[in-house]
Amino acid sequence: MSELKRTPLYDAHVAAGATMVDFGGWEMPIQYPEGIVAEHLYDRKHCGIFDVSHMGRLIVEGPDRLAFLQKVLSSNASALVPGRAQYCMIPDETGGAVDDAYLYMFTEDNYMVVVNASNTDKDLEHFAKYLPDYDCRITNITDTYSSIAVQGPDSEKILKVLSGGAEITGPKKNDLNELTMEGHTVRVSKTGYTGDPLGWELFIDAKDVVWLWNRLMELGAKPTALGARDTLRLEAGLPLYGHELGTDHSGAEIPIFAVSLAKFAVSFAEEKGDFVGKALLLAQKEGGTPKKVFQVELRDRGVMRGGMDVYRDGVHVGWITSGTMVPYYNFDEEGNILDTTGKRAIGFAYLDSSVTKEDTLEVDVRGKKLKAVVVSRHMRQDLPPYGVPVL
Repeated sequence: MSELKRTPLYDAHVAAGATMVDFGGWEMPIQYPEGIVAEHLYDRKHCGIFDVSHMGRLIVEGPDRLAFLQKVLSSNASALVPGRAQYCMIPDETGGAVDDAYLYMFTEDNYMVVVNASNTDKDLEHFAKYLPDYDCRITNITDTYSSIAVQGPDSEKILKVLSGGAEITGPKKNDLNELTMEGHTVRVSKTGYTGDPLGWELFIDAKDVVWLWNRLMELGAKPTALGARDTLRLEAGLPLYGHELGTDHSGAEIPIFAVSLAKFAVSFAEEKGDFVGKALLLAQKEGGTPKKVFQVELRDRGVMRGGMDVYRDGVHVGWITSGTMVPYYNFDEEGNILDTTGKRAIGFAYLDSSVTKEDTLEVDVRGKKLKAVVVSRHMRQDLPPYGVPVL
């Protein structure tokens, strides 16, 4: 067994009492002593910070950098200008996803692609198949350039202390900026994987990341680990590669357009030209896919887990891809957050496309058929500063 990689914040996690696990070949915190529920709720009401330094960070530069990215990514990279980012897929030749990714254009002369930690080597191998046709190069800066996600209602207030009052980024999702924070250069992106209306991801030289982590905690942010990161992204309706993307429970490839975010991630703009998997992706968009990924909520008492079978009228229609018990804060009629909390069993399911919100589903939970329904969303993200649960 190969030795697990560690981020520069490993010692900080251990010192904070984190339970460390193998995550995509990295030794990462799954939870801190207060537990996943407390971490989730603190993020939703105050500010959570996440060590995302394990994510792959790749710099693409050279004369043909744009043409290369147009070929290997699903998004229209030519639509980016310095100071903007976009969500995208790395499509394969058969209409599935090698990975999902984010493309950043901080400066005019290069791009940064951030990919899932466990897929970094696979993604680089995939890119290498097309790279010889283009005059550009890819540099893996994962080990030298770290990242922290700062999410939740208090995130802007905390970051403005570090920026000396300067605006963190523009107001739009995917806006980028480069700031000096107490003498340290920090690149900031108005993005995140929690669904919080307020949230940013920070990129900083690896030698400075411990300083940044400690300062964020001094200002009131709390460390948040992978367990809460998963419950937060589930509540926000955000897919995870290896669950809602990649292959299904039977081993078959999941088409990219089975995921609702494909409509934002895939472009057929004329200026994009041909790209990997284009014809098959266009067929998926126009003709649909046999199965789709739905957000689901369990109505009977229990907990859904990935791989559980789902039935409609006694007929098997798919599987749960992600599921767990997720906490939430209650709100009053005026939209004010309360101190009372609850829990609900929610998740994603990969089901026959004919399934509708009117259908009553049954999930096989350890031999018991528990009722579930498809929902449009688990949380509203349009009522800043809070993410408001849809119950």
